[in-house]
Amino acid sequence: MTVDKSDAHLGGGFNAPRPTTRGGPDYGRFIEAVRTLQDHARAADAPDEVITRAADMVEEVSRLLAPYDADEWSSPSGRRSDLPNRGNVLGIPSTLRVTDDNRLVGTVRFRRFHLGRNGAAHGGAVAHLFDSVLGFASFRLSGSQAQRTAFLHVDYRKIALVERDLQVEARIDEIVDRKIFVSGRLLDGADVLADGHALFVKLKPGQP
Repeated sequence: MTVDKSDAHLGGGFNAPRPTTRGGPDYGRFIEAVRTLQDHARAADAPDEVITRAADMVEEVSRLLAPYDADEWSSPSGRRSDLPNRGNVLGIPSTLRVTDDNRLVGTVRFRRFHLGRNGAAHGGAVAHLFDSVLGFASFRLSGSQAQRTAFLHVDYRKIALVERDLQVEARIDEIVDRKIFVSGRLLDGADVLADGHALFVKLKPGQP
């Protein structure tokens, strides 16, 4: 394993990811290729010999990358601020911005990988989206960089279709001492697909 000592995690408390350019100009293409592979893995109904060949190729890619496994403070995943979702393959693809009236709005797209059944995104993927979007709103709109989810509640109104551009919006409802109360909605045009509210707690110095 190779670790850049200049980027090493110093430890102690909640450490925000430091932006990096590691991974080079093709890191975004790499992340998109992994996402597309996940989509095909979810969708494929291929002949046995194709699955065998694909498994061999994926295992070969894993062997190629294995010597370079790094801890979260050294890997560029989640630290590429020049890329959507900071280059984090875990997140639901989204494009977000802050409005003049201090709300977070944007578009999201569940991929085939996130399919539950009947064309709808899995409920867990929807909850994941809310945790990410509401958490980002809490951080971005309050300026608090060290916080954790204390609770998240999601109400599912209608199915959220995969492979379709949807809209999200979020806002801070109240800040009480270390508590940040946030709410948001997932929409398809005028239709509210789900709404949620959450509590994020600002961490004390030294808390992980």
